[in-house]
Amino acid sequence: MGYTAVRGGLDAIQNAEALVAAMPHCSDNPIDVRQVEAHLAIAVDRVMSEGGLIDPGLAAIAIKQAEGDLIEAAFLIRAYRSTLPRLGYSLPTDGSRMVVLRRISSIFRDIPGGQVLGLTRDYTQRLLDFDLLRSAAGHPPGQPPREVADPPAFPGVIGFLRNEGLLAPAPPEPSEDEPFDVTRMPLRFPAPRSAALQVLARGEAGAMLMLAYSSMRGYGGVGHGALGELRYGELSIRISHPITGRPVAIGHVRATEVHYLSGGHGSLQEGEAEEYYLGYGLVAGRDERKAISMAILDASLRYARPDDTQPVAQQEFVLTHVDSIESSGFVEHLKLPHYVTFQAGLQRSRKFKEMMGAAANG
Repeated sequence: MGYTAVRGGLDAIQNAEALVAAMPHCSDNPIDVRQVEAHLAIAVDRVMSEGGLIDPGLAAIAIKQAEGDLIEAAFLIRAYRSTLPRLGYSLPTDGSRMVVLRRISSIFRDIPGGQVLGLTRDYTQRLLDFDLLRSAAGHPPGQPPREVADPPAFPGVIGFLRNEGLLAPAPPEPSEDEPFDVTRMPLRFPAPRSAALQVLARGEAGAMLMLAYSSMRGYGGVGHGALGELRYGELSIRISHPITGRPVAIGHVRATEVHYLSGGHGSLQEGEAEEYYLGYGLVAGRDERKAISMAILDASLRYARPDDTQPVAQQEFVLTHVDSIESSGFVEHLKLPHYVTFQAGLQRSRKFKEMMGAAANG
């Protein structure tokens, strides 16, 4: 791609940056980073998830710096993450040992421990709450936030179906000694499931929602299914002690985990028992929509039929288009100068038009 030098370019860039710094939101009563972290928790969780770095304070800084542009904020977080040293790897975490703050299942009414609605707006009307204008704390007057007691841990719901042999066996995949690390190795296709799950976990929520919705509407993949279990809570992060080798808890993170079931697949005429396809989603923070979308896409990619040519069933298409950093960078590069390439094409078009005109008159 060709570029041409522009005189005064540095001065123009510096003036543009000065204009940004002079905007009212940057000078008059600027919002505090702690306010962003406290009152925009969903946005903070999304930036941490897509940026691949679990640090609410840094995510809040990125949101403020990006003026609320969550894709730009995730870009800033991922760029900062690339400068940090790798100190070690955490041990695998079992989602069934999550300290549950919210837990629902749409396939069973009665589950061990019961349904825990927890923190959700799913059952309220989508109406603007003008009381927030009069409430500095963000809670309607007369309704202070209640303290939540330490919640218990619950066993997973999907285990019941697995014990009955109703889940389809996992498709064969190449064995991996260690999980694929997408932050250190370039992605190659076909990619192992460990790589696919990492890409989906860092994927852009809107892009994943669009692809998952297309599968639910019948455009490839596993189609419309049901929510086996959704849980939100705290997962313990453990590492191996450098001397004793024993697991040591170093902290915890909040995450949303989803098991998605796609309805009975099989045929009695062909002697195939009806089985359910299982998709898995796990994202940082409280982002249920993205976790559900991830589980749908996981099932669609794992159990895709060989003759399914829809985008949602194509691993390369899904994994290369859900990453906001990759896609936004490619789209926004169009704002860079393209004078040489465009002028060359323009001259070719003009010359071709002249030749066509001469041939028509000749």
